[in-house]
Amino acid sequence: MQSNDTRNHIIQTGAELIGQKGFSATGLNAILTAAGVPKGSFYHYFSSKNDFGLAVIDTFAQEYDTTLDRILSDSSRSCVDRLRAYFDAGFESMANCQYTSGCLIGNLGQELAGQNETFRLRLNRVFSGWEQRFERCIAEGQAAGAIDSSINASDAASLLLSGWEGAILRSKVVKSTEPLERFVRVFFKQCLGIA
Repeated sequence: MQSNDTRNHIIQTGAELIGQKGFSATGLNAILTAAGVPKGSFYHYFSSKNDFGLAVIDTFAQEYDTTLDRILSDSSRSCVDRLRAYFDAGFESMANCQYTSGCLIGNLGQELAGQNETFRLRLNRVFSGWEQRFERCIAEGQAAGAIDSSINASDAASLLLSGWEGAILRSKVVKSTEPLERFVRVFFKQCLGIA
């Protein structure tokens, strides 16, 4: 493998394991065995497990940002349809992982934010970026007259992020998209004023 390919392979393999088991419960040996690389390769790319964890966050966030931008900036759809497409992708993702993984950033936030300030700050930066994307989409919908203009777009975006992450957690617990569906119904009707 090329150098960047090896690094990315370790990150992708580790992210999958962390998504299943959590950061603390995922040992380096498990990552290296699953990735099929020697320990020396790991330390060539990462100075520590925490350094690796930050790389996992950054890589996942970059990939997810691309997905969010593709969905929320799709000018061929109305802003409301973009938000619906975002939620639909979430339903599909939860069903595909059989309600086991959920959101990697949300999982890491629950596990690490209270334990490690560096992780907390990095995770908060990721969440803030997502929230800003939601806010732009909602504000654009308001400008187009599709979303109630009296709603504070920043507050609605914050509610979307926090409520959706909570619904993802609940979906993992009940092994169903029902909490996600309920959140979407309430969000569109009660928050955005859309039937």
